[in-house]
Formats: sequence, C-alpha cells, structure tokens
Amino acid sequence: MDEAYSAFRAAVGSFANRWIATGLPSRQGLDEAAGNLECLRERLKVNGIWDQSPSMVTATLDDGLGQGLAIIEKYAVAVGIRLIRLGLMQTPEAVMDACRLYQPDFLGLTILQFDTEDDLICIANHLPSKTRIVAGGPVFSGDPDFAGRTGTHFAAKNVAVFLRYMLDTSNNPQM
Repeated sequence: MDEAYSAFRAAVGSFANRWIATGLPSRQGLDEAAGNLECLRERLKVNGIWDQSPSMVTATLDDGLGQGLAIIEKYAVAVGIRLIRLGLMQTPEAVMDACRLYQPDFLGLTILQFDTEDDLICIANHLPSKTRIVAGGPVFSGDPDFAGRTGTHFAAKNVAVFLRYMLDTSNNPQM
C-alpha cells in the first residue's frame, strides 16, 4: 500500500471517527467536507479507499426528497465509488433490473416507511450474489430487526457510519 493511498484512507477515517464521537456537522459542513475529501483524492492521485473502485447503484423506494441519499452519494464519489444513480421513488423492478444490468458491488437505498418491507425483501432476493445492500433511513432505527428481516447487509445510521463501513469493506471485501 503506497503512502498516498494510506494518507487518503487516514483522512477518511479521521472524518468518520470524529463524527461518530462528536456528532455530524451541519449540512453545509458535510458538503464542504465531501468536497475536501474529493479534492484530496484528486491531489493524491488515488482511486479512493480501494485498489479498484467498486460500483454502487443508488435509489429511494419511498423517499421523494432524497436528502440522506444525496449526502451518501457525495461521500461515495468522494471515497472513489463509481455511482449509478437511479433517482427517487423507484420501483423494486427498476432497482432489480439496474442491479442485474450493472452488477454493482453495493446497492445504496433510502427507506423511510415500514410498508416497503416486502419490496426490500423482494429486491434482496433478486440481487446478483456479489451485491450488498447498504441502506439508511428511520425504519432501521425504529425497528432494529428490520435490516435482518429484509436482507439488508448494512444499515447506516448516518454518513459517518457509512464511511466507517466502507473503510472496513475496503479492508475486507467479503463484508
């Protein structure tokens, strides 16, 4: 592992660890930090926190605003993930079709409502075997068993936890 790659990983880890310990900054602060990470990645001339950049399909099933997803997408790009954005209020069929077509490493979803449980189970049952669901939204904090019941591999409480998970998966691709 070269020095530039290690420096970038350390910077990402520093943001994640600080925010986990002290709380997230404002939305503006999050936007600025994402921009700073992306500039650092470009300046260091590294792909991101992985040797080879993974891909992620992103969508919401029941979120018409997508504020949380927008933050996750910014940080995914900042750490070197290749994004395929499907957009807001996607059908399970559209999500499954995109995952079959693009064969992403990750599927990033925002889930707001409990009534999407059956849709999420259906998606999880029809994904390529390599695709891991990384999701966030209030249903995961409202029902700690929701992720397990729906086949969600990881429920991110916020962007700091998302970054920590991505760092961990970059060390252990089987996560």
